[in-house]
Amino acid sequence: MAAKRGRQTVRGMFQSLGVIMVAAGVMYLFIPHDEDAEPVKAKDYRVELVTAQRAAPYPVLAPQGLGDGWKATVVSYKREQGDAWQLGFLSPDTQYVSVNQSTTEPKKFVPKVTHEAKNTGKTQTVAGQEWQRWEGPKYDALVRTDGGATTVVTGTASFDTLAEMAGALRAQKV
Repeated sequence: MAAKRGRQTVRGMFQSLGVIMVAAGVMYLFIPHDEDAEPVKAKDYRVELVTAQRAAPYPVLAPQGLGDGWKATVVSYKREQGDAWQLGFLSPDTQYVSVNQSTTEPKKFVPKVTHEAKNTGKTQTVAGQEWQRWEGPKYDALVRTDGGATTVVTGTASFDTLAEMAGALRAQKV
């Protein structure tokens, strides 16, 4: 009797596996997927930039003259959170780079937007301006305080790519 029960258990296991495989195949066929589609759509941030420039008590920065392949993916301005401006990009080598500005105290603002990066004590000159280098477990950053705001260029990209973004930042005219 025990041998018969063992065969039924194994047979039931294979039947269950067959049903699961059929269900997975049906889902694969009917759930839309397009391997050729562009995974990230670029976002037009001009309206949000003008809004932030009018509302912010500091010169709002945005990049000018970045090379091909940079895609804006995130944009926001939050007056109630220290006039926080954020403009996120996907770099040509698919790394995340974000420009963040705020009037919030740098000791609070920088660790928040860099996911707990720490000041290395080193600096880097970019386009004639000195930036602090911060390193973290998730994001590295270039940090500069000027014009009543702290500017943080952060992300998963290398310091060279962060410097490319920092060097392209300009105060836009409204």
